[in-house]
Amino acid sequence: MSVRRFLSALVALPLLLTSCRKVEVTAYRVPKETEPEMVMPTAANAPAQGAAPGGSMAGTAVPTAEGPGLAWTAPSGWTAKPATAMRKGSYTVPGTGGADGDVSITAFPGDVGGELANVNRWRGQVQLPPLTDATLPAAVNEVASNGLQLTIVDCASGSAGGQRILGAIVPFAGGTWFFKLIGPDALVAQARPAFLAFLKSVRPAQP
Repeated sequence: MSVRRFLSALVALPLLLTSCRKVEVTAYRVPKETEPEMVMPTAANAPAQGAAPGGSMAGTAVPTAEGPGLAWTAPSGWTAKPATAMRKGSYTVPGTGGADGDVSITAFPGDVGGELANVNRWRGQVQLPPLTDATLPAAVNEVASNGLQLTIVDCASGSAGGQRILGAIVPFAGGTWFFKLIGPDALVAQARPAFLAFLKSVRPAQP
């Protein structure tokens, strides 16, 4: 063998060995993708129980006078009804033909707009025109009883079968109490003596 051929064989030998070497395959483990973690409501981000959509305060109660109260004695012929969030007392005054009268006792902080506004509110309920500061004194009766000052109001629509309101406005302990009888004109006229006697029984409640 010539020297040149021998040298060529030596050069080709590494290439031959490389081509015969086994190819190694490498596998890679890819972590499995997971779903995004759900954020559960907590006390910090959950809506308050009982809260109305949009922050509505539809269930808010109308404030009533607090602190010292008044007491009274109702006529025996009246039927007591359960008190409500608005009423301190409530009675039915029986009438004839199924037409009963309703007595409500309510109390609110402050003067609730003043005497003129409250008298005109009652007058509006029986379709009477409003009074003015000049005509108010002739339309009410001021009575002092049991250390209280009562403004007594009698509002009759004057129409046949119309409604009538007989009531009293009583300032007391920074609030205003309202004693009101409403019903058909004839019923209120018949119950008027008993209602006025009822008003005379109104007094500060014992502590």
